[in-house]
Amino acid sequence: MRIFNKFRGTKGFISTWERVIRFRYMITEQAKQRTKILAFWEEYGTDATKKAFGTKRRTLFLWQKKLKEGKGKLEALNPIKRTPKNRRKRVWDTRILTELRRIREQRKNLGKEKIYPLLKKYTDTLNLSCPSVCTIGRLIADLGGLRVSPQKLGYKGKILKVNRKKILRKPKDFRAMYPGHCIALDTIEKQRNGVRLYILVAEDLYSRTGFACASVSHSSKTMAHFLYLVSQLFLYPIKHVLTDNGSEFKKYFNQLCTHKDFTHFHTYPRTPKMNAHCERLNRTLQEEFIDYHLNLLFDDMTKFNTLFREYLEFYNTERVHFAFRNKRTPLQAMVQSDHYQSNLPRECKDGWAHTSI
Repeated sequence: MRIFNKFRGTKGFISTWERVIRFRYMITEQAKQRTKILAFWEEYGTDATKKAFGTKRRTLFLWQKKLKEGKGKLEALNPIKRTPKNRRKRVWDTRILTELRRIREQRKNLGKEKIYPLLKKYTDTLNLSCPSVCTIGRLIADLGGLRVSPQKLGYKGKILKVNRKKILRKPKDFRAMYPGHCIALDTIEKQRNGVRLYILVAEDLYSRTGFACASVSHSSKTMAHFLYLVSQLFLYPIKHVLTDNGSEFKKYFNQLCTHKDFTHFHTYPRTPKMNAHCERLNRTLQEEFIDYHLNLLFDDMTKFNTLFREYLEFYNTERVHFAFRNKRTPLQAMVQSDHYQSNLPRECKDGWAHTSI
């Protein structure tokens, strides 16, 4: 296949195209501004140019000289680099550099703030001045970074770098638009006499419907089973799942999300506000129920879960929610969703699935 140029044979096209390339990529905005100042200087004189642009007379002659040496090409007025040709070099005792390298190699990727007290202890024994924290960071860069990463052996016998597995983060502009659009999960840990028990919590971000139960474990298999129960109890299909980066949301939990076609969102590290709705539900559950039944939780978990289920029924069906201005319960918000109401057949009036039986 041959490509034809519609401007082929046009007189002056090549020269025009070269000028376009030069003005777009080779000539900076500062060079264009300097050209305008020189044109203004030539027409109105030095005094007017100084008042208008604040440019000194010797600077104007310097620009004029550069433009002349560049044979009239505006690239000659591009600003040049002002970096000194001969930079000052950091000169430190080789014993300090050797110790810095040893610490960094022994304690993998240790930060400059953590290295400083270790290095200072070494320099004090030799009566040497210890570099500051910032200088230690620069010395590490001068020594090549001294950063190492885990390695693995490839199938061809070549040593390869082990990269971190990229995970899907929650989009910053994400917002639940209908029931089941996103289910957030989290755990509450309680301790007594060295014994740890866990409350598994899930919440629909649109209707604020909450699910929770007590458990002796919060492993990935336990959380996967809890998510499966939530998907069976929830009235609508689940599309997204939001969790933090805990190990309980890894192996078996990810397998279930893949099997059920749930998109698994993760929050950023040390950013609980990205899962703020579920965190607020944790506080509500503790202030209204869990803190008053802690002894029952550790003594008889079955009875605790029975009472907990009764409270959750009250929370979802009778207790109005602040997100709806204290006018609707989570169940009412879920049933009255416009998203599913608009997709239901005419025979169905209450928001539940329509059947022909």
